[in-house]
Amino acid sequence: MEVSLTFSFFIIFSGAALLASLSLYARQPLLIAYICLGAIVGPFGLGWVSDMRLLSDIAHVGILFLLFLLGLDMQPQALLAVVRKASLVTLVSSALFNITGFGVAMLFGFSLTEALIIGAAMMFSSTIIGIKLLPTTILHHRHIGELMIGILLVQDVLAIFVLLALLSGGEGEFDVLAFARVIAALPLLITAAYLIVRYILLPLIARFDRFQEYIFLLAIGWCLGMAELSHWLGLSSEIGAFIAGVTIATSPISQFIATSLRPLRDFFLIMFFFSVGASFDLAMLPSIWLPAALLAALMLAGKPVVFRFLLRGLSEKRALAWDLGIRLGQISEFSLLIAYLAVAQGLLSKEGSHLIQAAAIITFIASSYVVVLNLPSPIAISDKLRRD
Repeated sequence: MEVSLTFSFFIIFSGAALLASLSLYARQPLLIAYICLGAIVGPFGLGWVSDMRLLSDIAHVGILFLLFLLGLDMQPQALLAVVRKASLVTLVSSALFNITGFGVAMLFGFSLTEALIIGAAMMFSSTIIGIKLLPTTILHHRHIGELMIGILLVQDVLAIFVLLALLSGGEGEFDVLAFARVIAALPLLITAAYLIVRYILLPLIARFDRFQEYIFLLAIGWCLGMAELSHWLGLSSEIGAFIAGVTIATSPISQFIATSLRPLRDFFLIMFFFSVGASFDLAMLPSIWLPAALLAALMLAGKPVVFRFLLRGLSEKRALAWDLGIRLGQISEFSLLIAYLAVAQGLLSKEGSHLIQAAAIITFIASSYVVVLNLPSPIAISDKLRRD
């Protein structure tokens, strides 16, 4: 049945309000309500919302705004220092998670290529879950917030290389030139962003800062423009949005921009979690539930332990190491993108794609419960743990 975009939005947000109300009465995380709603009314459920390509594209904008807002509160010097520290932790942990995913896939009879892709999908943690459940005061003013952002940024760079490998893998050749272009593109993007902000945006903001509507439009245009430029250069849109935030963070009006964009970010993030639930075909569950459950259990149990061990090796405090490890104890939205692209390239079967999706959704839900029940977060069930 063909439905209008207005009707789709009505179903999504009215349904989200209803399930969110029930979740709050039952003291459950709201993210779970959005994912469940997608599974119920999406194309594999009741079919009330069917244009998932459009909704997924809209949802992607929420990730861009999330990373843009993160960048607004990061000073470039502090960011460089924490990325250097996070690189070793990220590379070692990613290798261990890759091997784990590869081993499980081989155990359940997937081909070598499929096992490599499934292993690669296990390397990353969710930017949205990690940041969404971290209190703003901790994110912006504590070492744990800086360290989490550093690890997630390095993971994003690794994810770009994985996606490039998949794009070249369809023809069976490794595109060295594409990798070289990406390596060259990052400093080029940073330099261009710095020059534009210094000589164009900051003078405009200083001249017209009393016009709040103008500043709001300028911020959105800058975020999305940098995201598109980053994508055009071969990097991810997410990296471009983050760099857009970092380069404008020196403006005295950066906190006004952050406050103005938060409701818009939340609108798009609801769409993201809805699309996660709606994209999963429940009919595939009987054939992949066992490896998916095993993968999810290994990631949920293994990631906190691995991150704790590695961070303690860098002289981080034990409490911080455990806290950060638990918050990063899930699979990433990048894993879903890897699954979709690998299927499109003919490198991964439908079963393999749904295995990644199912494991990701399980870890999204379970990790959210663990954080909300045990650590400070904006949506904590306990008043004692709730921090905005």
